[in-house]
Amino acid sequence: AWSPLMQGQLLSNETILAIAENHNKSAAQVILRWDIQQDILLAVKSVHKERMISNAAVFDFELSSDEMAQINQLNESLRVGPDPDTFDF
Repeated sequence: AWSPLMQGQLLSNETILAIAENHNKSAAQVILRWDIQQDILLAVKSVHKERMISNAAVFDFELSSDEMAQINQLNESLRVGPDPDTFDF
């Protein structure tokens, strides 16, 4: 996933926050865990040590099938950056 946190746009989503609270995790961790459970490879970028540690702490919980479905319903097929399939590296 290129920019899996949608440049922070999903971090205040009520559905994500409710699921995060249920697992005692951050919204970012829930989003990253959703990606992992979808077999999506992550490209998470941060220069903050605390965020790097938090972003890696996503292997000690799993989202239920109901939680996965709730997050799936949030899809709006949006892109926040350039298309990685056509970007000139």
